Amino acid sequence: MIRGALIREFEAVFGKDAVFAAEADRLTYAYDAAPLEQVMPGLVVRPTSGEALAAAVRLCGENGIPLTVRGAGTNLSGGTVPLPGGVVVVTNGLNRILELNEEDLYAVVEPGVVTAKFAAAVQARGLFYPPDPGSQAVSTLGGNVAENAGGLRGLKYGVTRDYVMGLEFFDARGETIKTGSRTVKCATGYNLAGLLVGSEGTLGVFHRITLKLIPLPAAQQAMMAVFDRPEAASETVAAIIAARIVPATLEFMDQFTIRAVEEYSRAGLPVEAAALLLIEVDGHPAQVAEDASRVEELCRRHGAASLRVARGAAERNKVWEARRSALSALAKLKPTLVLEDATVPRSRIPDMVRAIDEIAREFRLAIGTFGHAGDGNLHPTILTDKRDREEWARVERAIAAIFDRALALGGTLSGEHGTGIAKACFLDRETTAATILYSQRIKKALDPGNILNPGKIIPAPA
Repeated sequence: MIRGALIREFEAVFGKDAVFAAEADRLTYAYDAAPLEQVMPGLVVRPTSGEALAAAVRLCGENGIPLTVRGAGTNLSGGTVPLPGGVVVVTNGLNRILELNEEDLYAVVEPGVVTAKFAAAVQARGLFYPPDPGSQAVSTLGGNVAENAGGLRGLKYGVTRDYVMGLEFFDARGETIKTGSRTVKCATGYNLAGLLVGSEGTLGVFHRITLKLIPLPAAQQAMMAVFDRPEAASETVAAIIAARIVPATLEFMDQFTIRAVEEYSRAGLPVEAAALLLIEVDGHPAQVAEDASRVEELCRRHGAASLRVARGAAERNKVWEARRSALSALAKLKPTLVLEDATVPRSRIPDMVRAIDEIAREFRLAIGTFGHAGDGNLHPTILTDKRDREEWARVERAIAAIFDRALALGGTLSGEHGTGIAKACFLDRETTAATILYSQRIKKALDPGNILNPGKIIPAPA
């Protein structure tokens, strides 16, 4: 319980309008996008300066209060679910693009900048910031870095960590730590930025982020391949990669997802298709033409019933917006949605698609599958009602089965959603006991009071 005297200390730093102690206000921050139980924080604060952000960390440290940093709360593994009675620091008031350098191709931002707004500001300068998580319309860059967010373009362009050049963050005592630089090369000191990316707020609190930018591709070509069998679609993915073609995006949708998306978006998707591949190649116009032709040939050779090439930017954007709406479309069908992201080597996509179908039948569950098939990152999405205890027990067994099949195929528990609370208990299935102990030692050394988002990523020491 955070008492009145401490609340007044926070108010002295932030101002009364930026400190939320009423139960109704705190309830908003008791959960995130993961289907986990609500946990009521003791206080919510909204800093609008680096000084206030550092003061929040210091106050929590001095008083032994758990601190959870939250951007938009769109993460899907419980990374921003607070501890009971802890402090939630909301960063959407730190939302400035501090520098956008066109000569040296980088930007410096505060953590509360919305991803899509940043990408649009960069594109207006003729530059490109590729990471594009599905929640980009509301997610923030600080959250993207904390979760190492991916997106549709991960196949060709990589994920958030590939664009973080440097960080300025606060440690558990509120001291300023700087790592990385604005230069293309930097070999100074430990790679602390590499450690902090994906750390989910457990090792530091971001203040400023330096991000790499690249030139916009000169041309794009998008297409939709329609298949009568999901196996044919997944085998086509493997064939495209084996042919050493690297599309900007290579997305898979099964029939269940296609129908949900079409009902939601009215984008003109073929609802009778067993599966779709949505593919885009980009780059120099001549290279785009060659890659598009080779992709079309591979799709037809592997059983595509039809192939539709987007005519113009409007049609291209309509299809991609429909794909981005998959999660929202599926969420309308049942009270509870569980979106997983177990990831496998790209050549094992056909095996993973079959495994998900088998698991859906075994546990008698509705599972819609879509995702970034080009980089092995599928999103089996379980539709259920958590209030149905018997069905929820089957859901939990199905999740464990999905993880086990992915790991057996040489994959990983998470491609882009992070570990958070939801997957911490599965960590020992993928890694060794010594690895977990090593991580626990790092956490204890950097956060001896265990105030920075406790309980996330790694299990607590015995």
